[in-house]
Parts: sequence; structure tokens; C-alpha cells
Amino acid sequence: MPWENVFPKPNGRCTVHFYRNVFTVVPKSRLKEVAAMLKAIHAQEDRAAAHEKIEAVVKKLKSMRLKNAAKIVEEGAFETLGYFSFPREHWRSLRTNNPLERIMKEIRRRTRVVGSFPDGESALMLVSARLRHIVGTRRYLNMERLIEMDTLEQEENVG
Repeated sequence: MPWENVFPKPNGRCTVHFYRNVFTVVPKSRLKEVAAMLKAIHAQEDRAAAHEKIEAVVKKLKSMRLKNAAKIVEEGAFETLGYFSFPREHWRSLRTNNPLERIMKEIRRRTRVVGSFPDGESALMLVSARLRHIVGTRRYLNMERLIEMDTLEQEENVG
């Protein structure tokens, strides 16, 4: 399976950033209502149901005279559904870029404390040490589920 085609990518595929893009064209008085509709898209059980929900949300937004929001949802919501290609246990972790953003924020924080580095090698050593610490102490996804899923998919293709 080509993971790069389904893994949520930064710059528009993160659900949180997608929601923010939609909210830029929604009046404050309607934010809660629109937020609930967007969350309903990502609360669906599978990709097909999410597609149907997207169509319903677009129709509802148009009826509410929020044509710009409807256009953003219609054009971009499908890009946020990449997590459906992974095991259900991973969905919550894959919907946003927050873990990656958290790591980047921590690296920026650590490098600012140092100020200026004598050379690029010392900066790389600091960042590498921090990333090794993160990898050694946290488990973001259970990769066994991906292996099981891949094995089942291969068996279906053979059989």
C-alpha cells in the first residue's frame, strides 16, 4: 500500500487546520453550528459514510447562505479522510498534525535556549538527541496493527 497517498499530510489535510480554514469565512454567530457539522463528518464509521456526510454538510451550508464555507468543505474535506485507510485504533492520532507540531515546538524551544550554535553539526546533535529521547520514551502508534492490516490485505489479494 502506498502510505504516502493515504497518510494525512501537513498543509490542509489536518482536520484542525481544515476546520480553521472553514471558520475564516463563517460569521462568529454561526461558528458552533458549523463546527458541529464539521465534526460530524469525521465522526462517521467509514469513508463512504463520511463522503455522504460531506455532501449533506455542503448542502446545509448552502441553505444557510454560507456559500464560501460550502465551497471550502466541498473542495477540501475529502483530503482530510486519509486516516480511514488505517486501523480504527490509529484514527484519533492521525487526524491532526498536532504530534508533529508538538515535536517541532519542543525543538524550537530547545534551540532558542542555546542561542547561536558554533556550527550546524552541534545544532544537529542537539535536535537528534531530543528526537532519540522522544522515540525512546513515547509510543505514538502501535505498529502491530499496521502489520496485521497489511498481512490481511496481502492475503485478500492472493486469495
